[in-house]
Amino acid sequence: MEKMMKAARMHRIGEFSVESVPIPIPHGDELLVRIGACGVCGSDMPRIYVNGTSKQKYPLTLGHEFSGTVVAVGEPADPAYIGKRGTFFPLIPCRKCDSCLSGNYAMCEDYDYLGSRRDGGFAEYCLIPSAWHMVCSQNPDTSFEELAMVEPACVAQHAMLRRSGMYAGANVLIFGAGPIGIMAARWAKLAGAGHILMVDVLDEKVAFAEKHGFSAVNSTSCDLEQAVRAAFGGKLADIAFEGTGFGSALNNSIGCVKAFGTIVMVGNPAGDTTINKGQHSKILRKELTLNGIWNSHFSNSPINEWRYTVDMMDKGLFHCEDLISQRTDLDGLPGLIDDVKNHRVNSCKIMFVGDKEQ
Repeated sequence: MEKMMKAARMHRIGEFSVESVPIPIPHGDELLVRIGACGVCGSDMPRIYVNGTSKQKYPLTLGHEFSGTVVAVGEPADPAYIGKRGTFFPLIPCRKCDSCLSGNYAMCEDYDYLGSRRDGGFAEYCLIPSAWHMVCSQNPDTSFEELAMVEPACVAQHAMLRRSGMYAGANVLIFGAGPIGIMAARWAKLAGAGHILMVDVLDEKVAFAEKHGFSAVNSTSCDLEQAVRAAFGGKLADIAFEGTGFGSALNNSIGCVKAFGTIVMVGNPAGDTTINKGQHSKILRKELTLNGIWNSHFSNSPINEWRYTVDMMDKGLFHCEDLISQRTDLDGLPGLIDDVKNHRVNSCKIMFVGDKEQ
């Protein structure tokens, strides 16, 4: 008789529920992981309620920000992985295209993905293609919840430390005071930013940023350029991190960055984006650099951002567990996500937390 587990699965757009499914059996290089924690990404909301899964594949277990413990391996996978705990890079590259061959797996032309194209971490167990995807924690005190935040932490790190031209003393402006915005601010602080100012359109998000030690303003109730100059000693920003996906924030970024400054565009677009004529002119006149951000870097050359992030967590130098606003078991996950979607609950980061006895 098959052993069963709980999993939160999509059957069609708008239909997301917990059901009983067989525990997968690892074959070949595969690892079977008992989920310790799995975060709800901002992309999960439109996936559940608007867009569906990437290839309209159903039923599908969602969840790509997860951690856990290896409990079984296939043959000939290394049994030494059994009992190891860590986090898992969810992108499954083709390893054949030019991007993969150069180690830029996030740019793969024919990738698969745990949690949006294959079954992911909103379950008691998840099947991982191979140990290549695993980044082991070396510190037993690093929690599963912290490790489940590695994926968004790496997106923030990739944008702030690799793609922004970040340097010690830089003045950094961050649009979006959600979890990735706060993590970007923390990376900037670790890298020696001179000043950091966060921007949001919700007073509760402004208060959240201030609670976590960062100056913040509501762009709907102030002259933003004036606020930026006040925060940065009369100067505009060297770097802007646009984490909202809204055209208004992109236009504000353009206006608030100095000549030769850089804007990193992180937020998935909320709709069609229009750049105002005046702001378009500023891109040219100020010779701005606009860099798109997609995922994170998992190659060891020049540095594997995932391994670096886990190492920083293990050493106690980077934290993000305090950004979790709600925790739930699997049974409560669909209802909590629906509450957030319908604005019955304010949320920064929802985390499904697995069995504590791992």
